[in-house]
Amino acid sequence: MKKKVVNPFICQGYESPEYFCDRIEETEIMTSTLYNGRNITLISPRRLGKTGLIWNTFHHIKSENKDAICIYIDIFPTKSQSEFVRMLGTAVLNETLSKSKMLGKKMLEMLGSLRPVLGVDALTGMPNVTLNVDPTQSEMTIRNIFTYLNKIQREVFIAIDEFQQINEYPESGTEAMLRSYIQFSHNIHFVFSGSKKHIMSEMFTSPQRPFYQSTDILNLAPLNEETYYQFANNFFETNKGGLDREVFRELYDTYDGYTWYVQSVLNRLYEKFRTVSSSAQLRETILNVVESKKPQYESLVMFLTDNQFSLLRAVAKERVAEQPMGKEFIKKHGLSGSSSVKTALDVLCEKELLYRMPEGYIVYDRFMSQWLQRI
Repeated sequence: MKKKVVNPFICQGYESPEYFCDRIEETEIMTSTLYNGRNITLISPRRLGKTGLIWNTFHHIKSENKDAICIYIDIFPTKSQSEFVRMLGTAVLNETLSKSKMLGKKMLEMLGSLRPVLGVDALTGMPNVTLNVDPTQSEMTIRNIFTYLNKIQREVFIAIDEFQQINEYPESGTEAMLRSYIQFSHNIHFVFSGSKKHIMSEMFTSPQRPFYQSTDILNLAPLNEETYYQFANNFFETNKGGLDREVFRELYDTYDGYTWYVQSVLNRLYEKFRTVSSSAQLRETILNVVESKKPQYESLVMFLTDNQFSLLRAVAKERVAEQPMGKEFIKKHGLSGSSSVKTALDVLCEKELLYRMPEGYIVYDRFMSQWLQRI
């Protein structure tokens, strides 16, 4: 049975194209690229809709090829090669089991020494299987995974999100090892997705890196404002209400069109109002969202030094800090000397609390930026 969606402004996961705004051209590019045997690299800052685009692409692939195996993993939390292999192997096993018990059985036979553990997904309540990977056997395990996938008579599509994370592994050869298996996998197609543009660009455009010129590259931009408005207003009108165009423009501009923030506010506006016709409604809703995150942000800044917190708050008050190490910026916000600011800037960027854009530095979390502006 089709799941009834109470609120059409989805903030987590993916439902269907009906609740996914636009990205028609990007979906066509990704689908065509993968169908024609080329891998693709998807680059954009977080919260702009990379994951939703991947799932929308997979939806279209599976609607045309019901036997296709589509696998998505987010490797941001992984800290080593063995953790990566464990996550990939577990995802492959669970997806193949969902398609065919025979396929899953063949995979377990292929992986031999691995110890599968039957469990229950903490969020969905559905049964799943987890693989235990011996760190000393991780390279052999990934070789077996690729051997298995190359042998099955299916088209396989694998999306690896936050792919730049493999640069953080203590093992130095993960990138080269993956490339060596991927280049000979003709029925396995890859989406490499990442949010750190400079690292992802270097990985795929530097002649010194294993993945040099091995994929097409797609940089994601914010949704078109008018297209997004028509998408959003349609749901309000279907509910016998409406969404004022100028109010939406204010919302869109507040978050520079970053999908997750706009969706989060639209979700709450739809929950509370049938018709949204004033900025007061919008500002009240944004305030509620920001205040709901206050405990989270207070806990986070407790781990920052005074210099780091002062710089973070100063950038938030500017919205975009063009020259945070400049004398004028330092004097305006009462910061320490430029060397202290430089040290704090490096740490905050490493922690992904600040993000460098072409125009300057911003607080990565837009809701956190608004919370800091109110302190």
